[in-house]
Amino acid sequence: MAERSDEAFWDQRYRSHPTLWSGSPNSQLVTETEGLPPGSALDAGCGEGSDAIWLAGRGWRVTAVDISGVALQRGITNAESVGAEVAARIEWRHEDLTTWDPGPDRFDLVTSQFLHLPSAPREALFARLAAATAPGGTLLLVGHHPSDMRTTMPRPRAPDLFFTGDEIGAQLDPDDWAVVTNVAASRTATDPEGRAVIIHDTVLRARRRG
Repeated sequence: MAERSDEAFWDQRYRSHPTLWSGSPNSQLVTETEGLPPGSALDAGCGEGSDAIWLAGRGWRVTAVDISGVALQRGITNAESVGAEVAARIEWRHEDLTTWDPGPDRFDLVTSQFLHLPSAPREALFARLAAATAPGGTLLLVGHHPSDMRTTMPRPRAPDLFFTGDEIGAQLDPDDWAVVTNVAASRTATDPEGRAVIIHDTVLRARRRG
């Protein structure tokens, strides 16, 4: 069986659905970037591109990275359907985030939404994402909170895939970073049986000191 981080796993998952995600930007991204002036952004684990397209529509220049070529092609198509101006602001990168390093590039916003890896590769990736954040820039990391495993929502029964804001915030040197948001944000979702369920998103937003 392919690992959840493998390209084959994600390509197959995307192929099994005409559209895997909602097509709307993630709500925590919308909330946490309100008021930020547009600049350069890195969307790590961009999927079908809804966040990258939303940011580009607000003037950001976005580098959108994902392991799945199927997802990226959908993102390209989705961006083109919005318009040439938005599509031109997005660079799509086909990369494995468990090994990819952005190198010397620095971004005014680095965002990763619901990218769940085991703790060791996750910590290494989040360290690289932090390093890719420009001085004065924003790092925004969002994921399913561990408490979701106690709900009826379909979550992997693998505690190591989940994280809290305190856990990932502990990786950031307080001399270099100011934590702006560290919450388990609640929202309502619908489980497979059609029931309304309160779930929580881990949200850590930090500003790199200039």
